[in-house]
Amino acid sequence: MKNKLGTLYGIGVGPGDPELITLKAIKVLGQVDIVFAAASTKNHHSLAMDIARPHIPESTPVELLRFPMTRDKSETRRAWTANSQRIIDELEAGRDAAFLTLGDSLTYSTFGYLMQFVKASAPHLGVLPVPGITSYQAAACRLRTPLVEGEGTLMITSGATGGDRLRALSRKPETVVFLKAYRNLPDICSALEESGAYPYCVGVKSCGHPGEEIVTDVEQLCRQAPDYWTLVIAKQNASHEPAAE
Repeated sequence: MKNKLGTLYGIGVGPGDPELITLKAIKVLGQVDIVFAAASTKNHHSLAMDIARPHIPESTPVELLRFPMTRDKSETRRAWTANSQRIIDELEAGRDAAFLTLGDSLTYSTFGYLMQFVKASAPHLGVLPVPGITSYQAAACRLRTPLVEGEGTLMITSGATGGDRLRALSRKPETVVFLKAYRNLPDICSALEESGAYPYCVGVKSCGHPGEEIVTDVEQLCRQAPDYWTLVIAKQNASHEPAAE
């Protein structure tokens, strides 16, 4: 009789608010045999694990996989290979595994890369992503402003290289969201100002986390110390103003 193979579930646990984890994610967490999450090689902490932990049975083992924060591609690849193999070993042994990630499992997610490595090394294994609520969806709800309406366009982009993605577009989208703004806020704000197209521009720091902050003065946002969990929502239609708290 052929041995049963396990399935890998990529679970998006939402942006931070513990009430924004989905019922599907909770169901899967109650059924898998082991739960993994990513952590930096510099610490022993996973915010995604903190969010999901109340829904993980005490008897289920949890394990943090170390990923280096480096631009050294060879070191990064070694980590991805080793971590994907660690998961493959569990699946080959017939155990179902979950990998936790903040936000959505396939939107700027560690799981997206991990899934590619697992599929490349073990294409016979099952991989099932479980969608989650993104930080920009949660931020739009906090601001009580529609992200996009009618025939409008919405651009979601990484701010890791500043505002160059916006500058490269001859036709600007009605709404643009910069994720991973962090240290590149000044250049992102410059790109928005250069376009002359976005009278509505709001920064949201640590959306859904303790210490969440909404900053409607973009110049003030750029003067503040950089926060890793910062996103910017800019809109051409300024009719929807941030709700007063």
